[in-house]
Amino acid sequence: MSDFLYPLNDILFSLQQVAQFNRLEPYLEEGVDEDLLAAILAEAGKLTEQVIAPLNWSGDQQGSRVEDGEVIEAKGFKEIYQSYCEGGWGSLSGAPEYGGQGLPASIATAVNEGVQSANLAFSLCPLLSQGAIEAISSHASEALKNTYLPKMISGEWTGTMNLTEPSAGSDLAAIACKATPDGDQYRIKGQKIFITWGDHQMSDNIIHLVLARLPDAPPGVKGISLFIVPKFILDQESNPGQRNDVQVVSVEHKMGIHASPTCVMSFGENDGAIGYLVGAPNEGIKAMFTMMNNARQGVGLQGLAIAERAYQQALEYAKERKQGMKADRSGKAAIIEHPDVLRMLMMMKSQIDAMRSLVYVAAVENDVSHLAAGETQKKAMSRTALLTPIVKGWITEQAQEITSLAIQVHGGVGFIEETGVAQHARDARILPIYEGTNGIQAIDLIGRKLHSDHGAAMAELLAEMKAEIDQLASQQETQRNAEKVQQAILLAEHATSACLASMKQDPLLATGSAYGYMMLMGNVIGGWLEVRAQHLSVNHDSFTEQQKDSWKQSADFYCDHVLARCRYYAETVITGQSSISGLSDASFVR
Repeated sequence: MSDFLYPLNDILFSLQQVAQFNRLEPYLEEGVDEDLLAAILAEAGKLTEQVIAPLNWSGDQQGSRVEDGEVIEAKGFKEIYQSYCEGGWGSLSGAPEYGGQGLPASIATAVNEGVQSANLAFSLCPLLSQGAIEAISSHASEALKNTYLPKMISGEWTGTMNLTEPSAGSDLAAIACKATPDGDQYRIKGQKIFITWGDHQMSDNIIHLVLARLPDAPPGVKGISLFIVPKFILDQESNPGQRNDVQVVSVEHKMGIHASPTCVMSFGENDGAIGYLVGAPNEGIKAMFTMMNNARQGVGLQGLAIAERAYQQALEYAKERKQGMKADRSGKAAIIEHPDVLRMLMMMKSQIDAMRSLVYVAAVENDVSHLAAGETQKKAMSRTALLTPIVKGWITEQAQEITSLAIQVHGGVGFIEETGVAQHARDARILPIYEGTNGIQAIDLIGRKLHSDHGAAMAELLAEMKAEIDQLASQQETQRNAEKVQQAILLAEHATSACLASMKQDPLLATGSAYGYMMLMGNVIGGWLEVRAQHLSVNHDSFTEQQKDSWKQSADFYCDHVLARCRYYAETVITGQSSISGLSDASFVR
C-alpha cells in the first residue's frame, strides 16, 4: 500500500499553463500570482498527504454505523475534518461577505483534487456542502443566506442534497415528499434515499436541501420546490437548538466508499420536519440544478483524483516488483522494464494528463462565467454548460479503466484487498452512477446542450480547437500528434452533424447514440489538450528535460493509442443508429 503524493507540478502546469489561469486576472480585485498559487497548493499538499490520506484504508475497513439514531463515522474522520476547516480550505472560494476568502473556484478545484485522491469517501462531505452553499447563494433569500452561509462556508455546518426517493430515482417528476405551509415555515414529510453524508458527528449542524411538493403544486417537475431543513432548528441566537423531526433510518452497505455514510433519511415521522423555502414556490428544480451542476464537475474531478491515486500505487509497485529476467539476462527485472507493463502505465498516465487538462480548462471557464460580464460571460456560460457533461461522463468512465489497470499491474496481489489497490476500483465505480448517470450526462450533451442551440456552442468549440491544432501542425515538435488530432476533429464534426440530424428526425431514438458521442468528444478534447500541453511544456522554464520528455511521451502515446478510439465512437454515432432502432424487449429472448 503506497503513500499518496500530491501531484503539485502537474496540477500547477495544467491550471496555469494549459487552462490559462491568467484569463481570470482582469476580474480579480487582488491578483493571484504564480508564487501565491504555488504556496497555497503546496500547503494543500501537506494536508492531503499527511493528514487526510493516512485514514483512507482504515476508513474503508471501518465504514460507518447507526447508534441510537445517529450515524457514527469512521475513527479519526472528525479530527481530519476539523483540520480541514481550521486551515480554511472549505472557505477558499466562499463569498467574503459571508466569511469566505473570495478566491477563484478553480483554486479550490486544485485543492479538492488532492483531498479526493487522498480519501474519496471523506471528500464527499465537503463536496456536497459546497454544492449546497452554491444553491443557497444563488437562490435563497437574503435572510436565509445571512443565517446559513457563514457557518456553512466556515465548515461549522455541513450540507446535503436530498433528491432521490424509493420511487423517484433519476425521474424527479415522481417525487412524493410533501411540504405543508405552517406560518413562515413549512412541515416536510417523506423519505429520501442514497443521501451522501446524510448524518454524522463531524459538524455542529447538518443543513439538508430537500426537494418536496407543496399542496397546490402542479404535477411533474414543474411542481417541485426546494427547502432548507436543518438537523437542529436554530434558536434565537441562530445556534443549533432543538432536534428537528429528521431521522436516519439506516446506512447502505455499498461496494465502495465505505467510510461515506449513504443514508436513508426520514423527514417528519412525527409533526413534520421544519423547513424553509429556497427561492420561489415550484422552482426547486432550477435551484437544485445549480447544486447538481456544481457537483457534476466535482464528480469528474473525483474520477481524475481516484485515477491519480491508483496510478501512483501501480507505478510504485511496478518499480519495486521483480518478475522475469532483464533483457540481457543479467538478473531479475523490475516489472516496469517489461513493455506491456510500460504500456499499461502510460495508458494510465496519458489519460490522466488529458483528464486533468480538461478538468482545469472547465474550472477556469466556470470562473469566467461567474466573474465576467457581457458577451464574455455569455460565451463562458455556454462553454461551461457544454463541457460539464463531458467532464462528468467521460472522465468517470476513464477512471473505471485506469483503476482496473492499476489492479492488473499488481497482478494477483491486486485482487487481494490488503494491497489497497482494489479499494480504488471499488470507490471509483460509483462515479458513473451518481449526480446523474453517465447515460443521462450523454443525453444532456446531445439534447440540452447540442440540440437546443442547433450545435452553435459545439461548432464554436470545434472551430477553436481546429484553429489551434492547425497552428501546432505547422510546428516540428507537435506536427505528428497535431495531424492525428486534426483527423479526430473531422470525425467529431461528422458525428455532430449526424447527431443533429438524428435529434431532428427522432429525438428519443437519437439518445441511443448519445453515449458514443459523449465518449468521442471526451477523447477528441483530450487529444487537443494533450498536444497543447506538449507544446507548452517545451518552453516551460521550470521543467527539466526529463519532465518535458515525459509530457511529449504522454502526448505521443495518447495520440497513438487513445485517440484511435475516436474512429470507433464516431462510427457508432454515424452508422450505428439503425441497429439501435430495431431493438425492443423482444431482442433479448433466450
